Amino acid sequence: MTDLQTDAEGRLRHLLSLEGLPRPELERLLERAQQLTADAHGGTAQRGVLAGKAVCTLFFEPSTRTRSSFSLAAQRLGADLLNFDASTASTTKGEADLDTLKTLEAMGVHAFVVRHKRDGAVAELAAAATPGTVLLNAGDGRSNHPTQGLLDMLTLRQAKGADFSRLKVAIVGDVKHSRVARSDLHALRTLGCGEIRVCGPASLLPDDDTLRGCTVTDDLDAALDGVDAAMMLRLQRERMAEGLVASIEDYHRDYGLTDSRLARAAPDAIVMHPGPMNRGVEITDEVADGPQSRVLRQVANGVAVRMAVLEALLG
Repeated sequence: MTDLQTDAEGRLRHLLSLEGLPRPELERLLERAQQLTADAHGGTAQRGVLAGKAVCTLFFEPSTRTRSSFSLAAQRLGADLLNFDASTASTTKGEADLDTLKTLEAMGVHAFVVRHKRDGAVAELAAAATPGTVLLNAGDGRSNHPTQGLLDMLTLRQAKGADFSRLKVAIVGDVKHSRVARSDLHALRTLGCGEIRVCGPASLLPDDDTLRGCTVTDDLDAALDGVDAAMMLRLQRERMAEGLVASIEDYHRDYGLTDSRLARAAPDAIVMHPGPMNRGVEITDEVADGPQSRVLRQVANGVAVRMAVLEALLG
């Protein structure tokens, strides 16, 4: 996938995954995103960067935060924006994903921001795209969500500085089915995070090499002890139907982040969540809305990060 992401000179041509992305490139994107934070919220300095470029959000799955922030990012950079809703488009009539891509390419679209329910679907489209067309993965299956990983790293960096080697980070919840967790793990490893702890019930933890190098536990109190950041993951309600979680009440009792549990972390620890949050399940109102929460900062950082990525690929 790395070869597909970069050209012969090592320049980024698609963003499909954070796995294998060189550390200097990852840090460059984070630094540029930090510079763009002012323009991400209504500034006009970057309005001409993508003038004349057409960006399509091609979503085969529902999304609120990711799609909205990509749309705002493209508009802040002056791109022409096309929002493609697969639920009301020809894909419902049987049109293949690749045919949809090729049809929109023929209309002059330069970049596609794609969300798909199937692992690897975005990489397949990138492999078949016309040279010069850009693909950005906005979440595929349970594999990758690279811009979420980047905005999470930007949020961590803003709170804790650029030296990740001194950080202890806990990722808590349904890692097995989480593309966010996988992208965060790729990024944390690349940035040299000092200690990565992963906590959740065995039924919600992957049994492959996803957690290599991590400290894995089913004891949330132990996972939170002295950490600098707690990254909570959404419990997907269908996991109850699959029998992977006994009950919402049991899950909250064992893995819900409360004020008393957060007190085990470092005094200046931050709390993160990719959203949407299940309040009272993986996180309480007091924590989600409390002084250590960076949930809304993550959302705000999403626009700047996506501006940085679009600029790097199309600017």
